[in-house]
Amino acid sequence: MYRGVPIPGSAAALVELHRRSIPYRVVTNFSSAHRSTLASQFGNATGLQVDGAEIITAASAAAAYTAAHHPGKPLLVLAAPDARREWAGQELIAIDEADARPEPVAAVVIGDAGDDLSYRNLDIAFRQLRAGADFVAMHRNPWWMTPKGFTLDTGAIVAGLEFALRRRAVVCGKPSPVVFRQALVELRAASAGRLRAADVAMVGDDPHADIAAARRVGLRGILALTGKVTRDEALASGVAIDAIAPDLAAVVEALG
Repeated sequence: MYRGVPIPGSAAALVELHRRSIPYRVVTNFSSAHRSTLASQFGNATGLQVDGAEIITAASAAAAYTAAHHPGKPLLVLAAPDARREWAGQELIAIDEADARPEPVAAVVIGDAGDDLSYRNLDIAFRQLRAGADFVAMHRNPWWMTPKGFTLDTGAIVAGLEFALRRRAVVCGKPSPVVFRQALVELRAASAGRLRAADVAMVGDDPHADIAAARRVGLRGILALTGKVTRDEALASGVAIDAIAPDLAAVVEALG
């Protein structure tokens, strides 16, 4: 989805992947909603039935990270209400409860919480992090495109907290290896564990956040020309790209 509209060729690509029984995961840094909500929105826009389990967001990747690294421990998650559903079964505490605790929470997660990313809430989160909580960020995107145009994103806040804390956050969305490893784990499970990293291709439209990041964990990288960069810009990026395609549908068609 780009500005709320499906990327050209994406619906046809998913139809063909399903027809061929090729497992896939849609990886996105969009983190304001639960995966099931995104699946429903895409389905409404295309008329397709999409399973939310085939989507990995920066929020779901962060939830998987805290489940693995802080099981059963209290967490402070600053995220949109719908996205917080990704933490079902984990112990989330309210901002005032976190502030009143004598001990810090196990982890603070910073996501797309909108107006809840207030000075007061961020100050409480900062003190929790200063006291030793694990610093987890859904992503570090400084801005993103909405129907209003260029819009400030959570990465700007994450960068400010990193500066104040003098330590880096564990980033779970692209271009972090965390989200690509999560996708690989899920694809291996869907393929009875037979997949090698080199058997998986990341198809994206950003040479650095998509292609270079995926190749760092051993995946192949295919660039789809959605309009974000031109072919010449991609070739001049210095990123090793396995293939360049005009759109997602062409990538799937080339699978033979």
